[in-house]
Amino acid sequence: MHIQDSHWSSVSAVATGGAMSAAGSNGRGDQGRTAPLRVDAQRNLEHVLRAAREVFGELGYGAPMEDVARRARVGVGTVYRRFPSKDVLVRRIAEEETSRLTDQARAALGQEDEPWSALSRFLRTSVASGAGRLLPPQVLRVGVAEDGPEGVVVEQARVPQQRSPQAAGELRLVSGSGDASADDDAGASALLEVVGQLVERARAAGELRGDVTVSDVLLVIATAAPSLPDAAQQAAASARLLDILLEGLRSRPS
Repeated sequence: MHIQDSHWSSVSAVATGGAMSAAGSNGRGDQGRTAPLRVDAQRNLEHVLRAAREVFGELGYGAPMEDVARRARVGVGTVYRRFPSKDVLVRRIAEEETSRLTDQARAALGQEDEPWSALSRFLRTSVASGAGRLLPPQVLRVGVAEDGPEGVVVEQARVPQQRSPQAAGELRLVSGSGDASADDDAGASALLEVVGQLVERARAAGELRGDVTVSDVLLVIATAAPSLPDAAQQAAASARLLDILLEGLRSRPS
C-alpha cells in the first residue's frame, strides 16, 4: 500500500479554472470574473492532473512535484502556476478520488438488490479503478469503538462531526495533522456514510462477518490495489488479491 501522509495544510484547493489567463492586451482584467483557460493552459492542466494521479498512485503522496512535472512533460514551474503548493495538488487529487469512490458506492447501493452483491460490486469497481491508492489519510484513519454486545463491533455510518467523540460505536475521522479542511471532512464523511450503508446491509443479511467495519472495507480497497509496472500483471494481481480478501470478509455458517 502506497498511501502516505502529507502536510494537509489549510490552503484552499485551486479550482480547475481558477487561474486567470493573461489580463489582455490592455493590461486590465475583468473585475469579479475569471477568464477561461487558453487551450494550451487547459491541456497542461489535464496533463498535470493525470500525471499526479499516476505518480501519487505509484509512489504515494510523498512523491515530489518534480516527478509530477516530469511525467506530465512540463516544467515544474508550470505545475506550481496551477497549484501553488504540493498540498493544494494533493488535496485536489484526494478530493477527486474520494468523490469517485463515493459515486461508485452509491451506484452499487442503488443498482444491486442483494446486499453482498452490492458490497462486492463496490469493492471490485473501486479496486479496478485504482482509487484505493489515492485515498487521503483522514479516510484511512478511522476510529471505531468496540462496545457492541458479545464483542461485535457496532458501527454507525453518520457524519463524524455531528456525533460525540465518546459515543459508543461511533465511526469518526482521525486527522493526522489536525488541519484538514471542512471540505476534506465533508467529502470523507460522505464516503463513510454510503460505505457504512453497504456494510450494514451485508451484515444485517448475515453475509458479512460481524466484526468487519467500514475502515476494514476501505483498507481492503487500498490493499488490493498494488502498483505494478505492467498493467496486465497489476490487474491480475488486484483481482486475485481481492478474491482472497472477499472470502475473508464473508460470514461463515456456525
